[in-house]
Amino acid sequence: MTELRVLPVEGLPEIAEGDDLGALIAEHAQLEAGDVVVVSQKVVSKAEGRVVRLADVEASERARALAGDHDPRQLEVILSEATRIVRTRAPLVIAETRHGFVCASAGVDASNAPGPDTLVLLPADPDASAEAIRLTLRERTGKNVGVIVSDSFGRPWRNGIVDVAIGVAGLRPLEDWRGRRDRNGYELRATVVAVADEIAAAAELVRAKTAGVPVAIVRGLDVSGEGSGRELLMPPERDMFR
Repeated sequence: MTELRVLPVEGLPEIAEGDDLGALIAEHAQLEAGDVVVVSQKVVSKAEGRVVRLADVEASERARALAGDHDPRQLEVILSEATRIVRTRAPLVIAETRHGFVCASAGVDASNAPGPDTLVLLPADPDASAEAIRLTLRERTGKNVGVIVSDSFGRPWRNGIVDVAIGVAGLRPLEDWRGRRDRNGYELRATVVAVADEIAAAAELVRAKTAGVPVAIVRGLDVSGEGSGRELLMPPERDMFR
């Protein structure tokens, strides 16, 4: 039986715009071929300058109507990141982003922001972010690894949040079990496993228990390959909640 290990990458500095995340991870991690490096969306966004100062935002009437007792400037940023508003209950907004994610606040977050009255947005292209980190790690360490950019999402059928993969590089995000047979001989007809999401959630179990650690290594899986986070999105024609 393969041993699965999840290892925190400790000692990383506070990430700021312009920092080379791949180089920093390479300096602080001992990587092995086949590892999957899971990086928090928040530090990716900080490094890429995806931060908004509320002082630079002017709230629209729509934002004021949705804000309730919250800062309407924050709602304005959420609206600017959304391509479709799915549900609202002031000040909560469930929205679809330009990436195709359906999530709370269009992924806009004030937690762990660089300073007061600032908001962190999702990376413009999480798959490209993951690929850039992967290439830097290969250049700096000589190891071929997979990279996941993860973020916490709610789920329509369950309470609580869980980390999922929003960006993927160097691994297969889905494992299709359709056509296989279970131990009783039943042919599986609908089972497609979101492996990248499972890896992201496993990494968060370690990162959440180690304050200030935005990166973890998942070791012991054979998931190397090609794929993207876009493959994890539900196509509109199959989305029963649309």
